[in-house]
This record gives sequence, structure tokens and C-alpha cells, in this order.
Amino acid sequence: MVVRWKRGVAGAGVAVVLLGGAAGCSDDSGAPSDAASKAASALSSVGSSLASEAGDVLASATAEAGKKLEEIKDGVDAKGEVTLGSVSTDADGRTTVKVTVRNTADAAKSFGVQVVFKGDGGKLLDTVVVTVDDVAAGGTGEGTAQSHRQLDGQVTAEVENALRY
Repeated sequence: MVVRWKRGVAGAGVAVVLLGGAAGCSDDSGAPSDAASKAASALSSVGSSLASEAGDVLASATAEAGKKLEEIKDGVDAKGEVTLGSVSTDADGRTTVKVTVRNTADAAKSFGVQVVFKGDGGKLLDTVVVTVDDVAAGGTGEGTAQSHRQLDGQVTAEVENALRY
């Protein structure tokens, strides 16, 4: 899906160039030319398509995260036992954050942690679930949350949900 999104962005750039070149055109009456109108229409269509596709990606990620957490049987809330490191970008351009869990139980446990990535104004950009398996009683375990796609702008990460099981 990321590849299609990138192609869509390139298409938007072409539409902007076309619109910019056609916007100064007019017919003899001074009215905008048909080319400018068509370019504006194409840009509107591409913008709507990109917004729809980005929304589809986010909806899919959110549904997948919910599904993974629902699969955990007999899990207990462990949100207070999770800390996140600093947000960074990996070699693929995806946003990552280190997830550390602390097992306060008296036996080895696993954790399912839902991390949300947010942009400017707290806008939800992506969500993932990280599983940290077999953390010893009283011990800590680590995992890495990685966004499904490249995220633009200033990105923060938060623990949305965490289950110990």
C-alpha cells in the first residue's frame, strides 16, 4: 500500500505543476481556460484520493491493532508497566520507538503493547502492536514499535493500551 501512496503523492505533484502552468491561461474573454479548469478538477480528485488512501491505511492499522489485542486471552491492564524511549527514524524512513515492559507478576509473562504515533495537534498518524514475549518475573523486556509507513512532520509516540498475559 505504501508504494501506491507514494505514486499518489507524485501524481499530486504533477497535478500541482499542471495547475500552476494552466492557472495563468485564459481565453480571449479573460475567463480561465478549459485546461485550467481540468487541472483544478484533477488536483481535487488526486487530493481526495490521497486523503482517502491515507485514511484507509490508518483504518487498516487501527483494525489490525485491535484484532491483535482482542486475541490476547486473560490479559490484564499493564499500561503502567510500559515506558517508551525517544522517537526516531530508521534506515527505511519509518518512525520507531523502543518499548520497555516491566513484569511485576510472580511468573514469566508476555506483553501486547499498542503504540500510537501522533503528529501535529495530536493527529493520529499510525498505530502498531508490539509483542514482548516471556519476560521473567520481576524482569524487563524490550521491543521496538515501527510505523507501517513513513510519517511526516514532528511525530510523538504514546502507549494506547497494554496487556500482560
